[in-house]
Amino acid sequence: MFLAAGGFPSWSRVSWTLLGGTLAAGGANVLNCYLDRDIDALMQRTAHRPSATGQISGRNTVIFGIILSLISVLTLALTVNYLSAFLAFIAIAFYVIGYTLLLKRRTSQNIVWGGAAGCMPVLIGWSAVTGSLSWAPVILFLIVFFWTPPHYWPLALRYKDDYAAAGIPMLPVEQAPAVVARQIIYYSWAMVGITLLLIPIADMNWVYSASAVIFGALFIYEAYALRARVRKEHDDLKPMKLFHWSITYLSLIFLAIGIDPFLN
Repeated sequence: MFLAAGGFPSWSRVSWTLLGGTLAAGGANVLNCYLDRDIDALMQRTAHRPSATGQISGRNTVIFGIILSLISVLTLALTVNYLSAFLAFIAIAFYVIGYTLLLKRRTSQNIVWGGAAGCMPVLIGWSAVTGSLSWAPVILFLIVFFWTPPHYWPLALRYKDDYAAAGIPMLPVEQAPAVVARQIIYYSWAMVGITLLLIPIADMNWVYSASAVIFGALFIYEAYALRARVRKEHDDLKPMKLFHWSITYLSLIFLAIGIDPFLN
C-alpha cells in the first residue's frame, strides 16, 4: 500500500484494508480447519486444534468461518472498493477449494499452486490504494509465489512423518531430501530474480535494491547450506533454519518496499 501510494496512504484506508484482510484470512483458515479436521487429528503439529479435538463442533466451525468470510468481503466492499473485495473473495475461495479440497491431498505440488492464495494480499493492498492493478503488484505477487515453496518445504521436511501418517503427499513425503533441497534452490533463485525485476518495474531506489541483493544472497546461502547438510546425510538436517529465515527474509524485503517510496 505504501508503494502504491508513493508514500503514506490514507490511514483509514489502511485500517479498513487490514481489518478486511485479517477477517478474510481468519475465515479461510477456520474453514480449512474444518475440512482438515480428520488429518489434523493425526499430526502432532495440528492435533490440538479445536476442530481436530472436537472442542468446537463442525457445524459451529463452518458457521464461524462463513461469517468471518462474508464480513471480510462486505467490509472491503463498503469501506475500500469492490476490486479489493472481489480479490479477497477469490483468495478465500482458492485457499478453501483450490488448495484444501483439490490440491492438498492429491499432489506433491500442492503448496506450489495452493500457495497462490497467500499471494493475494499484495494485490488486495495495491488495489485498495489505486482501485486497479498493474505490473508492480503482479511482481509482488510473484515474489510471494516463488517464496512459498522454499518457505514451506523446510517445514514439511521437519514434519515429514506427520504428513506421511496423515497421507498428505507433501514433496518431502514423496521425494528424497536431495530432490527437495534441489527444488528449494530452484525456487529460491527464481524468487531472488523476481525481487530484482521489481527494481526497474517499480523504479525502486537504493534501499530496496540493496536489500534485495543482500537478503537474497543470504537466502540463497541458506538454501545451499540445507543441500550441503542433505548431501552429508546429517541426522539433523536443521530445515527449520531456512524456514525461520524465510519469514525474516520476506518481512525485511517488504519493509524495504515500504520504506523505498519515501526516498523519492
